[in-house]
Amino acid sequence: KAAGREAKLCYMGHATMENRHGLATERRASEIMLKAQGKAAGHRITAGEDKAYDTADHVANLRAINVTPHVTQNQAVTKTGKNRNSAIDGRTTRHPGYGMSQSRRAMIECIFGWGKQHGTMRKTKHRGIGRVAADFLLNLIAYNLIRIPKLVAAQP
Repeated sequence: KAAGREAKLCYMGHATMENRHGLATERRASEIMLKAQGKAAGHRITAGEDKAYDTADHVANLRAINVTPHVTQNQAVTKTGKNRNSAIDGRTTRHPGYGMSQSRRAMIECIFGWGKQHGTMRKTKHRGIGRVAADFLLNLIAYNLIRIPKLVAAQP
């Protein structure tokens, strides 16, 4: 970034978090958005997202690739007074895993917040997708190494 010029986003870091313990399990640094990928052999994974992703086409795309959408329902009232219809129906919300996923969804922000506050994710000093991806991986490994002793100490 030059003086008086805007900052431009060049790289994006994508992380997948394990809901039960809040550990980063998969990662990818890219220059474009990463499409979700379903797990093999019929095992479904879930995608916990906020209400901005509660659209019929997004939910249909997730289901098409064998991902259960744990999207917060957007049932807000529009400016014209109409109620929005959520694309997430009772098939998803009736299960206890949906509520757990919604409550744990904010943990992913802790991973990125730690990387920006204590790691090197705030301003990368590397150029090239390979080096940026390696730096991103190092930040996630460091976060997990700090988190694991806290999980072990919390076990009864």
